Amino acid sequence: MIFTATALPGVFVVAPESREDERGLFARTFCAREFAERGLDARVAQCSVSFNPRMATLRGLHYQAAPHAEAKLVRCTRGEIFDVALDLRPDSPAFQRHVALTLSADDRRALYIPPGCAHGFETLADDCEVLYQISEFHVPEAARGVRWDDPAFAIPWPLAPAVISERDRSYPDFQGQP
Repeated sequence: MIFTATALPGVFVVAPESREDERGLFARTFCAREFAERGLDARVAQCSVSFNPRMATLRGLHYQAAPHAEAKLVRCTRGEIFDVALDLRPDSPAFQRHVALTLSADDRRALYIPPGCAHGFETLADDCEVLYQISEFHVPEAARGVRWDDPAFAIPWPLAPAVISERDRSYPDFQGQP
């Protein structure tokens, strides 16, 4: 696997190294040892999938509050998404900054998002599927979010959202710390 650091501390693009032959390809997409060697949380408590039938579906920006903060490894397994990690760690030099990139089933890359960062995405095609490997169990009382279009973050979403939940649409403006 190829780990590429982003502008946010602890956020990495993880690309598989494919081995190809006449049958097609084979690539490792996760290795606990390789994640741990880089100081990344390699625990997997849950795996989840999100299916989104319509282009311009926006989900996020979500996170779990401490002590249930979670690391996520996010991969688009069908279609293409605009994926965002937002740094909400008050002690981080990148506090309130984000990184965004396109993930697709074709490129097979993933985004590793450490605890303390929010995550969201927008679909760039119909029928997108997103796979999450998550380090902590879901705790509904710890679920939090910030508004996708909050001017404090200035995230340049590529499309006007066609589908977005009422919850995601109605988060209040960010006031400094979650």
